[in-house]
Amino acid sequence: MTQIAQNRPAGGPVNALARQAAAALEAHQAAADGPQQYLTFLLGGEMFAVAILNVKEIIEYGNLTEIPMMPPFIRGVINLRGSVVPVIDLAARFGGAESQIGKRSCIVILEVSEGDFRHDIGIMVDAVSEVIEIPGSEIEPPPSFGARIRADFIQGMGKVAGRFVIILNIVRVLSVDEIATLAALADHAGSNV
Repeated sequence: MTQIAQNRPAGGPVNALARQAAAALEAHQAAADGPQQYLTFLLGGEMFAVAILNVKEIIEYGNLTEIPMMPPFIRGVINLRGSVVPVIDLAARFGGAESQIGKRSCIVILEVSEGDFRHDIGIMVDAVSEVIEIPGSEIEPPPSFGARIRADFIQGMGKVAGRFVIILNIVRVLSVDEIATLAALADHAGSNV
């Protein structure tokens, strides 16, 4: 077997595949280290960010229809151009108290992909700040402890102007399966009362 490998010409197909794989890996690493754009927003006095590619639009808070027997973090649904879009109160989702509605409160409509399905979900935030670029080299891994939210909700900690911005793993935060399970538990608990 080693005899065959030694007799193969230096520019053969195996080396070409290896070079292509190495080039693809290098391009992927460069893209990861390159700046990515994030929408930043305030929630409970803390700065959070979501990848701008997930953001569909930002709308004024209002016209929310409450749904009975839902967990406290599901504030209701809105009619967005004929589509029913659930609205999640992120503060309550993170285990805190429900958000208080203020002048700058708004709903950020996010597109979440899970497998072959795409869902539009609204998140309630205290205020939208700005769109910023954070290079991959300026993003630290999520802390294993000490955060006020679940570690699996955090994609990373972006360093911006000497402070940390919590970059959310929006697929985990807005997991349709987990939210459906929690809603079913709330419904079951309500029927036992």
